[in-house]
Amino acid sequence: MKKNKALLLSGPYILFMVIFTLIPLGVVGYFALTDPDTGAFTLNNLKNLALFLPTLGTSVGYAIVSALICLVLGYPVAYYIAHRKPLTQKILYMLTMLPMCMSFLLRTLAWVGILETNGIINTLLTGLGLPALELIGTPGAVILGMVYNYLPYMILPLYAIIVKIDRRLIEAAEDLGCNGVQVFSKVVLPLSTPGILSGLTMVFVPAVSTFYISQKLGGTETMLIGDVIERQFKYANNRNLGAALSLVLMLLVLVCTGIMNRFGGDEEGGVVV
Repeated sequence: MKKNKALLLSGPYILFMVIFTLIPLGVVGYFALTDPDTGAFTLNNLKNLALFLPTLGTSVGYAIVSALICLVLGYPVAYYIAHRKPLTQKILYMLTMLPMCMSFLLRTLAWVGILETNGIINTLLTGLGLPALELIGTPGAVILGMVYNYLPYMILPLYAIIVKIDRRLIEAAEDLGCNGVQVFSKVVLPLSTPGILSGLTMVFVPAVSTFYISQKLGGTETMLIGDVIERQFKYANNRNLGAALSLVLMLLVLVCTGIMNRFGGDEEGGVVV
C-alpha cells in the first residue's frame, strides 16, 4: 500500500524528468553518435571535437577564473550576511537574490551600455579630460559579465553553510588562545568548505557553457564553446557536431558536479543535484 502511494506521489516528478530530461538527453546522444547523411552509428562527430579543444580550453579557463573571482568577492559578503541580526540577514539575502529576478539578457545588455565606447564609463572619463578606454570586446569584459551574473550563485550556498556554523566552536577556539586569523583559518574556513565547493560548481557550470555574455561583451574575437555549439545549430546546420559538442560539455559538467558531491557533500546545503 505504501509503495503504491509513494509511486503515485512520485509519478508526476518521474514523468517530468522523463519528458524534459531523459528524452532530450537521448536526442542529443542520438545525433552525437549518428552520421548526418545516413543516420548510421559513427564516432566521426566525436573525432571532430579535436578541432575545438582550444576553444574548450578557453571556455574552461574563463569559467575557472570567473569562479575564483566570485569566491574572493562572495565569501566576505556571505560571511558578513551570516553574522548579522536575523532581520538584517533576510533583507541582505533578498537583495542578493534580487538581481536574479531580472532577465539575464537585460543584465548583460546593461553592461554593454556601461562598457561600450560611448558608454557611461568612457563618457565620465572624457568628461574629466581623460582618454577613453577600450573596455568592451575584451576578455576582461567577458569575465566581468560572468562574475556579475553568477556571483549570487556563490554567495547563497556560502551563506547557507556559514550561518549554520556552531558559534560555540568559535568561542572554544578563542578560549584556547586563537586570534581572529587562526579562528578563521582553523575553524570557519574548514567548516565552510562544502559551501565553497558548491559555490565554485554552481558558478563554473553555467560559466563554461555560456554564449550570450561572450557575444555581447566579448565581440567576434572571443569564441567560447557555447558560441560554437550555437553556430553549429543555427548557422552551420550541423546539428550532429553540435550535439557531440553538447554531449562532451554535459560530461564535463557531470564530472565537476560529481567531484563536488564527492568532496563537499558531508554538510547540508553543500550538494548540487
